[in-house]
Amino acid sequence: MKSDFSNQLTPSQRQAVFHGEGPLLVIAGPGSGKTRVITYRIAALVDAGISPHNICAITFTNKAAEEMRLRCAGLLGFSAPSRISTFHSLCVRILRQYSEQAKVNSNFTIFDAADQAKCIKQAINVCELDTTNFSPSRMLEAVSSLKNRLVNTDLMEQKASDFFSKVLAKIYTSYQNILSQANALDFDDLLMNTAFLLRDNPDVRTELGNRFKFLLIDEYQDTNHAQYQIAKQIASIHNNICATGDPDQSIYRWRGADIRNILAFEKDWPNATVVKLEENFRSTPNILTAADKLISNNSSRKLKVLIPTRPSGSDISISCCDSEQDEAAIVASQIKQLIDSGLSYRDIAVFYRINSASRVLEEVFIRNKIPYQIVRGVEFYSRREIRDLLAYLKILVNPADSLALLRIINTPARGIGKTTIDKIQSFASAHKISLYEALKLSDKIDSLSAGTKAKIKVFVTLLESFKKDINGPVAPLADRIFKDSGLAVDIKDSDELDNITELISAAAAYDQNAENPSLLDYLQQISLYTDADSYDASGDRVALMTLHCAKGLEFENVFIVGLEDGILPHERTAQEDDQIEEERRLFFVGMTRAKSRLFISFAQYRTIRGQLLRSIPSPFLYELGIDLLQTSRSEGLSFQDDDSIEKSIMPLFVPGQKVKHKTFGSGKVIEFVDMGENSIVVVKFNSGQTKSLMLKYANLSII
Repeated sequence: MKSDFSNQLTPSQRQAVFHGEGPLLVIAGPGSGKTRVITYRIAALVDAGISPHNICAITFTNKAAEEMRLRCAGLLGFSAPSRISTFHSLCVRILRQYSEQAKVNSNFTIFDAADQAKCIKQAINVCELDTTNFSPSRMLEAVSSLKNRLVNTDLMEQKASDFFSKVLAKIYTSYQNILSQANALDFDDLLMNTAFLLRDNPDVRTELGNRFKFLLIDEYQDTNHAQYQIAKQIASIHNNICATGDPDQSIYRWRGADIRNILAFEKDWPNATVVKLEENFRSTPNILTAADKLISNNSSRKLKVLIPTRPSGSDISISCCDSEQDEAAIVASQIKQLIDSGLSYRDIAVFYRINSASRVLEEVFIRNKIPYQIVRGVEFYSRREIRDLLAYLKILVNPADSLALLRIINTPARGIGKTTIDKIQSFASAHKISLYEALKLSDKIDSLSAGTKAKIKVFVTLLESFKKDINGPVAPLADRIFKDSGLAVDIKDSDELDNITELISAAAAYDQNAENPSLLDYLQQISLYTDADSYDASGDRVALMTLHCAKGLEFENVFIVGLEDGILPHERTAQEDDQIEEERRLFFVGMTRAKSRLFISFAQYRTIRGQLLRSIPSPFLYELGIDLLQTSRSEGLSFQDDDSIEKSIMPLFVPGQKVKHKTFGSGKVIEFVDMGENSIVVVKFNSGQTKSLMLKYANLSII
């Protein structure tokens, strides 16, 4: 088979694909054929005699995993039983297989973000704390961070020394108790429990190491500490680990990703072979030149160059807009021009740093009849009617899931109100049984009337009648529950009915593709669904999404809006160099999604928290090698040498000039933008920070 596809690879790709045993680090720049290398490497290993059963490839989205599976099947001519999945999916399978050693029940439920939010609020209340002072979202974020760093409740209680950490330890313990009572794990538990399972059980570690003799990990720069430990434990048995990634595209620090994992790969695996994929098959040289200039300002990276293989294309367009409304109108106008030139809406994407930026874009797109889709797909599973039907499905595989049971016990209304539920919960607590077990024993609850007991019996009988079908096709079961439970009669809104129809259709698609469809497996799949998995390329619509969501995608034409200081880079990152570097990587990722054309815009005024405020262009714009003095309202900007620009007004500061700021210290001027009384001076301070300062407020002194 080697001869069949070796000529389809570049020399560096061939080196990675046909690397034999031993650790391998593939530094893969954007658009360098990373997925091709991984899939071809799997095929090459099979061709060399390695059983597909002994190969495990891990990536970060279900969509990427499915793409890899399809490509491997195309190369090998059959559907190879290689384990190709996300980290979370792999951990679910491991925990179900080794549930006894992992000290979990094999039928555990995976709690999604909405479930976790309810549990953390309950945990704070159990600890008799005020959710105003201890924000549920902040506490949940803190707990997630602890789990990603493999700090369990026992360790946290030992380490807690100050007031906040002691309170956090208390909330963390309460939160875990609530999950345990519901026989549930959250997303972080999947990773933490698997890491502990491998650490504490040498037999399991050896068995999995022998099973997965070749471990391939995609997007290694996005692994957190728990994922890093899982990979290291499995690969320690054989050292056959292939990590593929790019430090310049590490953008998920906020959810635990640690760029040090990929930067330290050669230290962890001293005999590692390093291959750099530098040829870019996606973007035009103009885009790559600017992206390279931008990212070269980062220090936490592995040096590489972006080598274009496509011919030169259009110049990058920079638009300076009056306001966010003006910006949206300009984007709409530019999109219409692209459509008039013969392009399709599906070839266009608009990226932004913060979700709220989509509102004004949507309003303008609707007025201009521009079809669009918001790539934020998990919201579908947050809709009331969807969560109602899913709750029925969840309780069938995990009767201990009290959140699901409380959601459906009186949905639709069946005369089981709050007073009745309180009595049942008290009975369950007194007898140390689950809420569902208490329902089944409702005849023994003396405080309940005969009529109420009859209603509860009807409800329990209904649920029990569904249970016999959980190990089979999901769509027929979901359809029967929807009708027999009374949900179908209860729904009057046509949109809600359409959503239910879509859910059942998706379940039917699962049934068709799954080798052995089961309700437990289906619920597992949708619980691990992410925003990135929701992008639908089949429809002819403009894609609107955050820069974080854009990772792994590519479009002919990309718009990046809101290039202003405080938005990109975000205001929360202003004081830390490593966070500024991540914001720069985020912009780099957005830029390198563009294949042919890149449009960047910023506004001079933007409404922030209800106030119209003066904006300052992002310091990243200056790092692209662009002179913003060229930028006039609504006009595109081409790259030009500074020498070719005649400045009618001499700047007060010139590039290279040493200055001092009261707060930020000493630094050098990078750029001066003459805007009259609103002139801006861009300074790179000795601390490493780059700041865009409004001259009249900066109080800079010349050194």
